[in-house]
Amino acid sequence: MSTTKTIQSALISVFSKDGLEPIVRKLHEQNVTLYSTGGTEDFIKNLGIPVVPVEDITSFPEILGGRVKTLHPKIFGGILNRQDNESDVAQMKEFDIPQIDLVIVDLYPFEKTVASGASEQDIIEKIDIGGISLIRAGAKNFKDTVIVASVNEYSLLLDLITEQNGATTLENRRLFATKAFHVSSHYDGAIFNYFNTDETIYKESIADGQVLRYGENPHQKGFFFGDFDAMFKKVHGKELSYNNLLDVDAAVNLINEFKTDGPTFAILKHNNACGLASRKTISEAYLAALACDPTSAFGGVLIANTKIDLATAEEINKLFCEVVIAPAYDDEAIAVLQEKKNRIILVQNEIELPSRQVRTCLNGLLIQDKNNITDNKEHLKTVTTTEPTAQEIEDLIFASKICKNTKSNTIVFAKNGTLISSGTGQTSRVDALVQAVDKAKAFGFDLTGASMASDAFFPFPDCVELAKKAGITAVIQPGGSIKDELSINYCNENNLAMVFTGTRHFKH
Repeated sequence: MSTTKTIQSALISVFSKDGLEPIVRKLHEQNVTLYSTGGTEDFIKNLGIPVVPVEDITSFPEILGGRVKTLHPKIFGGILNRQDNESDVAQMKEFDIPQIDLVIVDLYPFEKTVASGASEQDIIEKIDIGGISLIRAGAKNFKDTVIVASVNEYSLLLDLITEQNGATTLENRRLFATKAFHVSSHYDGAIFNYFNTDETIYKESIADGQVLRYGENPHQKGFFFGDFDAMFKKVHGKELSYNNLLDVDAAVNLINEFKTDGPTFAILKHNNACGLASRKTISEAYLAALACDPTSAFGGVLIANTKIDLATAEEINKLFCEVVIAPAYDDEAIAVLQEKKNRIILVQNEIELPSRQVRTCLNGLLIQDKNNITDNKEHLKTVTTTEPTAQEIEDLIFASKICKNTKSNTIVFAKNGTLISSGTGQTSRVDALVQAVDKAKAFGFDLTGASMASDAFFPFPDCVELAKKAGITAVIQPGGSIKDELSINYCNENNLAMVFTGTRHFKH
């Protein structure tokens, strides 16, 4: 039996009618018998095209307020019968079941209804029964049946039946079945997650995905699954790479710590901040951030917590950078930044970010709640006889925000609303501190009067000893070591102020 089949009959029952008309007209032009229900039936009739009501096949009306329309052996038999199976062919004749070659169906908008804050009763009514059953039946029997389960596939179907005069190949039908099972599995996942309260069960389905140029390195394939356009408006530049996206993610998480602060600008490289400053204007903040480490800033990702103006754009334009992100730009600023052909310019939208983080681990996944605690003045407990000054408190909080978003082990130095230097991703806290001191010296920064943040406690006083020698006058750390007193005693003996936050900020 030929695997190429010509569509002679179609069942159409959809919630959304957008884009349906040209398909219906083309099917009618090709003498396809149309079956339908309810609103879709009325839609086809209003086009002046003949349509057979489903109840004419089933001899049974819609019941239970529309909950039961297509759930009938004469409908599902028409879809599921195997045309190369003698018994199926005989039963189709015995029970007078019409062949259905094409099924066009969509599902009630369950996710949109949940997102709208509707009542549970309204949400439950958007759990599709007949539609999901039609999708699974058509997809299961793809050898004989074409299933179109989403408006997203309308153009593909229309092109196919137009170019092939209503005929489909087995390959065509398998493709539609694959897309249909994607629709049904995503839908079921959304319903499960609405009901699920067991945190040990994890199901996730992301409908939007894109192929990246490559992964972390050119020999690795890379993909992004998510709605990038909901989060950003891309104004200019080349396509973002895998590494770009990781840096953009780090940049967004970091700048969110300063969302309600004054004008703040951050420069990141390899997920870590190499420059960050808060000033009276965003232009001043950018220049101060750049001065932190102009070497690392080359090829970095830049992000601001407020509108980028012309003066700032003109300064940025002197630097080679991969990505610039801000909530808004002056028109003149956009024009200047677009002078570099490949520079990616993003406008960040206000959207809610996921509350959990997911990463692969061994042969499974690690999932955790996002670290949504930002240290503030109310969290601070002074544990030394020397109290931090008002400026030191500001710098301690500032440094802590950066420290939280830097790879462990990390030490961060800050002074007057500016990142001075940091030690990142070291295997010991002492190494991180030494790295930060050396980097500050290399760029000519004076650490006298600077504040220091650590992502975890000090089990020994060696770090505060080194910090004191470098000129540090105030320290912020979570506390919690059984030997906290050793560090506290050293600070008391050497006039260092130290505060505990009670919250560790490891970032592995």
